[in-house]
Formats: sequence, structure tokens, C-alpha cells
Amino acid sequence: MNNEIIMTQQQHDNVNANNACINIGDDTHTSIESTVAYELQEQMIELQMGMAHLELTVERLDEVITKQDQHIRTLQRQLQLIYKQMESQSADVGIAPFDVMADRPPHY
Repeated sequence: MNNEIIMTQQQHDNVNANNACINIGDDTHTSIESTVAYELQEQMIELQMGMAHLELTVERLDEVITKQDQHIRTLQRQLQLIYKQMESQSADVGIAPFDVMADRPPHY
């Protein structure tokens, strides 16, 4: 975006230099002003299109994040239920709790 602003400033300086060096008449001055106005309008349209694209991207990312958050909450509830089931089964059956260090597979 800064490059576009710099380019606009350079174009403005070039127009001022041309007006100072060459004073042909009102028609040339008006033509240069309309060219600059057209270029500025084109840049404004490009910025608006870029902004619209970014807004759409933000909306889509928000939807994805919302869905992921819902999915994570569902998985957390399921995991809690599994833990509760495991605790109730191990207390009923007498299964010893799982110890990661003691029950490591031999290939570790």
C-alpha cells in the first residue's frame, strides 16, 4: 500500500514539474488533471477490491474457527466421558491404572 501512495506522490510531482516547465494552455492542464484523477480512481477501485477480498477471507476464517471450536468442545466432552467410563470400569474390575513409564513397549 505504501508503494501505491509513493507512486501517487511521484505522479503528482511529475505533473507539477510538467506544469512548471511547459505551459501550453488550459486544455493540456485539464487533460493532465483528468489523467491523474483517472489513475487515482483506478487505484481506489483496486484498493476497494482488495479490501472486499480481505473481508471475505476474514468471514470465511471466522466460520472455520467457529466450527473448529465446536468440534474441539465436542471432542473434549467425549474424552471426559471416556475417562469417566475408564475410571468406573477400572474400579469395578480391579484393573490397575495405566502407567506410561512402567508399561512402555520394549522397542522404546
